Formats: sequence, C-alpha cells, structure tokens
Amino acid sequence: MDTLISNVTVVTMNEKMQVLFGAYIGVQDGKIAYIGNTAPQEQPATIVDGTGMVAMPGLVNCHTHLATTALRSYLDDSSRRDALTEQLVREAKMDNRSAKASVLMGIAECLRFGITSVSDLYYYPDVTAEAVAETGIKANIALSAYRFIDQNEEFDFETDEQCRELCRVKEKWHGHDNGRIRIDAGIYAEYTSNYLLWEAMADYAAEEGLGFQLHLAASQQEVDSCLDRTGLEPGELLACHRVFNNPTTFAGGNGLSESDKALLGKKKASMVITPMADAKSGLTPALIGESVKAGLNVALGTGGALECGNLDLFEVMRYSALQERNARGDADALPAAAALMMATVCGARAQGRGETCGMLKEGMDADIVLVDFSAPHLMPCHNVPNALVFSAKGGDVAMTMVNGKILYQNGQFPTIDLKAVVEELTGYAIPKLFGEKE
Repeated sequence: MDTLISNVTVVTMNEKMQVLFGAYIGVQDGKIAYIGNTAPQEQPATIVDGTGMVAMPGLVNCHTHLATTALRSYLDDSSRRDALTEQLVREAKMDNRSAKASVLMGIAECLRFGITSVSDLYYYPDVTAEAVAETGIKANIALSAYRFIDQNEEFDFETDEQCRELCRVKEKWHGHDNGRIRIDAGIYAEYTSNYLLWEAMADYAAEEGLGFQLHLAASQQEVDSCLDRTGLEPGELLACHRVFNNPTTFAGGNGLSESDKALLGKKKASMVITPMADAKSGLTPALIGESVKAGLNVALGTGGALECGNLDLFEVMRYSALQERNARGDADALPAAAALMMATVCGARAQGRGETCGMLKEGMDADIVLVDFSAPHLMPCHNVPNALVFSAKGGDVAMTMVNGKILYQNGQFPTIDLKAVVEELTGYAIPKLFGEKE
C-alpha cells in the first residue's frame, strides 16, 4: 500500500452519504484501495496522520478562467460594461508566457483550497494544459471560441484558425496521463458567434467524443436579446444547431425560462452556477431547486479570480446554500449535503468523470482532501457535512491529493515552485498586462 490515512473522519459522499469516524483510507496506484474502521493488515509505505482531520472527496470547480488570475481585484468596483471594456484591453496584451504564469498561480490557489479538478473555458488552452500536466491537477480544458462567420463566407473547419487550434490541442493533450487532462470543444456564448461556428464545433465534438463548454443565459437581458434577434431562447436556439447533442456544461442559467430548463434537462446538460461571481456582478441568481427538478445536473464554479475574487469553492458552497434559502425564504431549501454534492459528485459528473471521481469509495481515484477541524471556528462539530459547508474555509485544507499524489500539504506545493511562479507573475505577467509600453 502506497499511503494510509489513519484515524480520520471520512465524509464519503457515497450513495448512502456515509460518514465514518476513526477510519482508515488506503491508497494504492492512485486508487482508493481500502476504507474501513480498522487498520488494514498491509503495511503502507507512508502514513498520514488524520487525527483531528476530515477527509472528503476533492472539490470540482466546474467553471473558471485560470489565466485571468493576473487580473484579480483590478475591476472589482467597475460596472459590468466598464469592466468588460477594460478587461479586453488587458487581455489583448496577454501572451503565452503571461498566461502560463497566471494559470500556475491559479492552480496553486485551487490546490490550496482543496480543488482537485477544474473546468477551464478561456484562451491559451495549450499553455493551460502544460501547466495542468506539470502540476498534477485534473482539468477539462476548452477553447472559448468566438466569431461571427458571414454566411457568404467560405467557411472550412479544417482551415479556420480557432477550429485548427482546438484540433491541435485535442491531438496533443486529450487523454493525457490516463485522462487526467480532457479537452472539450467550446464557444464563449451564443451572442458572440453564430450557427456556422456552433455546428462546426458541435459536430467535431460528436465525432471525437468530446464534451462541450459555454456560457449561457447569464442574465435576463441576454435571453431577451436572443429572443429579439432570433425569435428563440438561447437554449432552444443552440439545441436546434446540435450543441446539446454532446455532453454539455454551461455556466450561467440565471435567465433560463422553465421551458428552456426542461429542454436542457432532457438533453442531460449540466448547469454550473457561479453565485459569488454573479453576486459581485449584480446578477440575479439562478434558482437551484427548479433547475434540479427540470433534470439538470447542477454543479458549482467560481468563475475566474477576476470575477469571484478568489477560487475558494468552500465559499461558493456556503453562498449557494445561503442564497437559495434567502431567495425562497426557507431554511430547508438547500441542505448542506446538497451543496456538498454539487461541489463533488455533480461536478465530477459534469466533467464526465463520475465513474471515477466525486466520492471516497474503494476503486475510485484517490482524489482526497483533508480539512483540519482543530480550528476554533470548527469546534464543536455536531454535524460534519454541515460544518464543511457552513463553517469551513478553503484555508482549513491541510492536504490535497490527486490520483494518490500529494499536491499540497501544510503550505507546501511539491509540484509547483511557488517562488518562481510569483517572480514570473510579478516580474513579467503584471508588467506585460499593465505596463504602458508593449
């Protein structure tokens, strides 16, 4: 046995939602080989003392933009219009080197906060994949394609610049390290492209067996605009052009009508809510209960550090539950266990990893987070799942393990030279994005 976590409280998130006290977790060859209340007979190579700790499945951040880490806190008090204008100015200065520095810092933040897998929808997918490969985290990476293609233009998927980039990245990275990296097709949103690009991307995803990522119906204004332009709501419109024929994850859903939710529920789509980022931008929240009843798989995301301020999914879990209860005036509206499911089981399902991730269960990937429950704000603990959602913080994470490898432990990042990343971010990326000279 490679690693044994001993004397730990285990929140399994399995079908019975079992919580085991004074338990042991054995890890072998990247998988969970043993869970039980007695120590296994096989001697481990390494023992991690879990006394005072809670073990839980790794969190899955199903919507982020890691390369925007360099823009954190820059536009927090700007209007949405002004923020977008200024963001585009800074993004225009970004290059592969500055993007990779930002991605590496974002990954370090994710690991620090117990996130073992991310879904990234942005640009620079090749250097994002490089950073993911180097650091050991899991990721579904999609190029955020955008472009209005003239119907009179001779459009060829094989020669289009963004389509070619997707093909190159897919050939290079899809399935890397036994599927730790997955490449998805994607578009930024309905309103930044048209059906020629949608269909080309959707058909390619279907041919190659890829997932699909996009933003969808983040506001009522977006929905109304689509109706005015096309006579259809955005979900209905994209469904007509085969987008949802693929396993699709969309971020937003705040403005979706009941009919669009029902349609996308039948398509088995996953909706990722980003409640912290939405609240920061003044957006009306998406109601979770109605979406689940419509058949949607609802997962959680932070958005980028630019939108959310940080990548702490513990904060997002708590806020999603509080927001749903507040909106409905009902303290039973979203139980803590449901928030935990969205951050683990449902997130893994959205990424197409539900068979191997999202639970602590024998045979599943050893994506394990240890949360230190010795802090004053976690004592006493009468209900462990409730405490994880309503009391714990990302900073309480003591260890993050992915595929049986410890990627963060007690302030140390074995796969990341954090000092070098900070130097690259401050010495190159920030001057590149914010300097007056090119």
